Amino acid sequence: MRVDVRPALLRWARERAELDADMLIPRFPKLHAWESGEARPTLRQLESFAAATHTPIGYLFLPAPPTERIPIPDFRTVAHRRRERPSPDLLDTLYLCQQRQDWYRDFARTTGERALAFVGSAQTTDRVVETAARIRRMLGFDIDERRQLPTWTDALRRFIGQADALGILVMVSGVVGSNNRRKLDPREFRGFALSDELAPLVFVNGADTKAAQMFTLAHEMAHIWLGQSAISDADPSETSSHIIERWADQVAAELLVPIEIFERDYQPGASLRTDLDRLARRFKVSTLVILRRMRDVGALEGDDYWAAYQAELERLQALPRGSGGDFYLTLGARASKRFARALVMSTLEGRSSFTEAFRLLGFKKMTTFRELGQNLGLMV
Repeated sequence: MRVDVRPALLRWARERAELDADMLIPRFPKLHAWESGEARPTLRQLESFAAATHTPIGYLFLPAPPTERIPIPDFRTVAHRRRERPSPDLLDTLYLCQQRQDWYRDFARTTGERALAFVGSAQTTDRVVETAARIRRMLGFDIDERRQLPTWTDALRRFIGQADALGILVMVSGVVGSNNRRKLDPREFRGFALSDELAPLVFVNGADTKAAQMFTLAHEMAHIWLGQSAISDADPSETSSHIIERWADQVAAELLVPIEIFERDYQPGASLRTDLDRLARRFKVSTLVILRRMRDVGALEGDDYWAAYQAELERLQALPRGSGGDFYLTLGARASKRFARALVMSTLEGRSSFTEAFRLLGFKKMTTFRELGQNLGLMV
């Protein structure tokens, strides 16, 4: 059975997924004929094409390509220009996180959880130093405690755990859902915040460097305190033209490295390499954040700052990345331990279906569910 589908929609779906026709020809030999209108696909072929281009099948039956918009405020910029059409990977990640947030909000209401007073408790007119101090106290993100941790990657895990304990769903993933073939592009976005009084959610692009992830997490935390959902490309090297992004960047830097302590510990006479490494160990943050603070206190300016930042970024990007690690720890990070724990518990109690749990967690096997439950301490 052949399907009437407009050639323009097939071209739109392919271009939306940033795929050249030649990349799809091996799977769809008649693609050129479909796109020219000389031939029509079968329903099964169309379903396979939709899956290959990550396109909702219903879109292909529309009279014209839809205009897709990111469902939350978009503060990303490149050279102070807003980015264009969002990728299917970004949209699918956002939609999945919104579904998870919706589920957790209902769960929180059912279990009698109270609204989180810190959500929306700040304004961009608030003093940066005082706001960062409030966030640090709420999280328990103590500078001296951080100093005792072995590395700043341990500090990042601690940071995530503290946010989780406070009631924030923190999801860190470099792929769409659990699909390791759909890697997220940190050049498109670094993270986003979905503000909610019962289910605040922060997503950090795990495909980005570990060095960037901590700053992104701190930046999105500032959005939660503002009560402002948004997608960002938070970058410690940039000064955003948007007032909300600029304020969130400043709060993030102050949260990670308080300026008063930094000025006291900074040693102007030391070499840049020596001081970068020493202060990164002291505050348990990446050297990129230390470079930003050096700029903030006037120790690095103009071309000297940009040259140092670019050189350090290239050095960090060249470092070998670790393996994926334990599957269940990775799953907990991707879906938020708080969220995964609640969903597994609700499913075991019969309030949620296994079908819903599998869909939201991104797997299909009962054995995976059992092992996740054991890993979370909910099953023996």
